Amino acid sequence: MTGKPAFAKNIEQIGYSDLEGKPWFQMAMQEVEGRYYLYGAHFRHSGWAIVDVTDPAKPEYVKFVPGPELAGQGAPKIQVAGGLMITALGGTLPKLHGTEWGDPYEQGVIIWDVKDPVNPKKLSQWDTGGGEGGVHRFYYDGGRYVHLSASCKGFRNYIYRILDIIDPSNPVEVGRWWMPDQWLAGSIQCDPGPDVDPEMAMLDSAVMHGPPYLKGDLAYVSWGGAGMVILDISDITLPRLVGQLKHHPPFAGKLSGARCHTVLPLSQRDYAVMTSEGERYCVFNEEITRHSGAQPLNFLGMVDISDPTDPTLVSVFPYPEIPEGWPYKNFNEIPGVGVGPFGPHNIHEPHNHPALEDRNDRVYCCYFHAGLRIYDISDPFVPREIAHFIPPDPDKWLFNNKTGDLWPGPRIATTEDIIVDKRGNIFIDTFHDGLYCLRCTV
Repeated sequence: MTGKPAFAKNIEQIGYSDLEGKPWFQMAMQEVEGRYYLYGAHFRHSGWAIVDVTDPAKPEYVKFVPGPELAGQGAPKIQVAGGLMITALGGTLPKLHGTEWGDPYEQGVIIWDVKDPVNPKKLSQWDTGGGEGGVHRFYYDGGRYVHLSASCKGFRNYIYRILDIIDPSNPVEVGRWWMPDQWLAGSIQCDPGPDVDPEMAMLDSAVMHGPPYLKGDLAYVSWGGAGMVILDISDITLPRLVGQLKHHPPFAGKLSGARCHTVLPLSQRDYAVMTSEGERYCVFNEEITRHSGAQPLNFLGMVDISDPTDPTLVSVFPYPEIPEGWPYKNFNEIPGVGVGPFGPHNIHEPHNHPALEDRNDRVYCCYFHAGLRIYDISDPFVPREIAHFIPPDPDKWLFNNKTGDLWPGPRIATTEDIIVDKRGNIFIDTFHDGLYCLRCTV
């Protein structure tokens, strides 16, 4: 069940890096004096790496920048803009890193000067001040504010917190917003009982996944089980609810990840791309989980946001095309493993960044083990898949859980994050493998 080669349609591979055996999760980029630098946040290792991709056919691994050395530390999220690098600090998952729940970790962000692109200089560190989880995803476009999905003392799950970094050596929180039931003092906390899975209950509830994505005075936010949330942030100190689009149920659920994973408003059109999150197939095994059986539909969709008070889902993207020669019936069912919680993961997010591509007619999605998928959204009512690339299966496991056992499930290629530069070069990273440099040929 392993050892598949790469599958591609209208995409060519132009380069590869093994990332020195340290798989990445989220990526960011900056261009300095004509050179392109890719920054990666690691899945398993506390720290960040720099790769020179000026020549995408020959990516050059430059440096690993270590993070805090604590047993429970995670650092998988990163953004770079305006000469600053923002890196997230939070807890990690025992099933990935051989840790235990309760192991210590730092929570917050580190702000770095990266005007020298290969020698980050730490300027400051901001702490969330409590709560569980630390900082997850966030938005930063080089301006004055960092828009965070973060834990907070006195609140349940991640909420929206805004940092003012006009002085990057002294970040100050200036605004926050949350769903009413996230404020612990403002709601009655009930014992859910022994039959409730706390992880599933959290995913089904209001939990800000983020990032808050800015367009004008509005922030478009993926809020987990609460769906798409649109906030007026014209007063940065007092965000105000404008609109909301709930989609769960029926979309997403059970063993999928974030019920609403990403909301990306198009820069030049009155539409947003909205996604739920599938999951890596290796979290699913019929013998060890009570969440077997039929899995709900995960999706990418086009949302009309011409009236922000009434966001409206107008279409969903097609199921990923099955390549000729694919050894399984589809992407949901793998013999001997079962019906997994299949669905999309990260999409390319331009972040108003001068080094990144910002096309309003295409969506790029790392679709877990369905690989990279590229869609034409010229007609928002009829999104069309135009290209795909599924990397070859990895030849070894790179993650162990706390008992030393491997995650259940087949060892198959699983794509995680994507970034597309203004030259049209596509970079994707993978769960048990390295960095692929690609070009779309259509």
